[in-house]
Amino acid sequence: MAGVEDDPKLKGFNRLFNSQTNRGRANTSKVTLGLIGACIVYLKFFKGSKKKKC
Repeated sequence: MAGVEDDPKLKGFNRLFNSQTNRGRANTSKVTLGLIGACIVYLKFFKGSKKKKC
């Protein structure tokens, strides 16, 4: 399954992010890690900047 490369039947989004090719699996994991990193950066910069008034 993982050895199949560039199936000509797949086009567009399905070709880039499929679970049957190594490149598709790598792209999926890169996007997942990027989204997790973006969430961490967003929460670090925007959630922590609120000042509490006492």
